[in-house]
Amino acid sequence: MAVRNPLEPAVHQPPLTDSERLAEAERILGHRFARPEWLAEALTHRSALRGRHRMASNERLEFVGDRVLGLLVAEWLAERFVAEDEGALGRRLAHLVSGPTLAAIAAELRLPAALAVAPGEARAGVRKRASVLADAMEAVIGALYLDGGLAAARAFVRAAYAPMMAAQGAPPKDAKTALQEWAQGRGLPLPAYTVTGRDGPPHAPEFAITVTIGADPAAAGHGRAGTKQAAEQAAAADLLTRLKP
Repeated sequence: MAVRNPLEPAVHQPPLTDSERLAEAERILGHRFARPEWLAEALTHRSALRGRHRMASNERLEFVGDRVLGLLVAEWLAERFVAEDEGALGRRLAHLVSGPTLAAIAAELRLPAALAVAPGEARAGVRKRASVLADAMEAVIGALYLDGGLAAARAFVRAAYAPMMAAQGAPPKDAKTALQEWAQGRGLPLPAYTVTGRDGPPHAPEFAITVTIGADPAAAGHGRAGTKQAAEQAAAADLLTRLKP
């Protein structure tokens, strides 16, 4: 059997057709949609709508999925950690439904390939952006809920989160608190957060935040999210990852 020379460029893979994208997404989600239009909407990034006024992006389903995910994860945590108080459960919940966590799970499931984005955005790597992946995860959870109810959404969430839930140890601190304690423990200035960009329409903005500690250019983290608070948490989490040996 011939073996491809690793120095040769990889063979170009044509993009998936719409039907192939939806079929792959149903396989990932473990659910056959009675109304596949919910799934198509959940997988449509707003960039893909240019000139297509009768379609909808996944922003409305993201809104629904955010609430459904919070409910299902809170339910699961209450079942699993029966001796913990509200504060500890809240810290676990905030970590598990955070943008970085959602993006990591989406990437692990290979959900990015199923997203419909504009060709230019695809070439720019928008499918790899953590905020885009997190939004898509929430949107497909919203689509699952609308198509199959809480049972369908719960089955997917528990399957997707199973390794992370099994690995839960002590309740985590939120990233901003952990970063502040890291700096204080070393006698360094407190983290400073700066808005470095804002994209998207007024009703669905996306903020870019950079966090720094002192004047060290290496001590900087970056985050993007739909709110400043969430973007600051993402930036703090990014910097903590860089600071760890």
